[in-house]
Amino acid sequence: MNFTAVIKKGEKQFVALCPELDVVSQGFTIESALANLKEAVELYIEEMGDALQKA
Repeated sequence: MNFTAVIKKGEKQFVALCPELDVVSQGFTIESALANLKEAVELYIEEMGDALQKA
């Protein structure tokens, strides 16, 4: 799957947003913010899959 990543400079860190899933993460570098966002998106998708199986 492909999702959009919007990265903006915050006061002390970069903030990364996946607008399709409304998932946000952050990091001290662009690379770390993106890596953290990828991990957050993976966890979100995993949790949503688990919730759908239980429903």
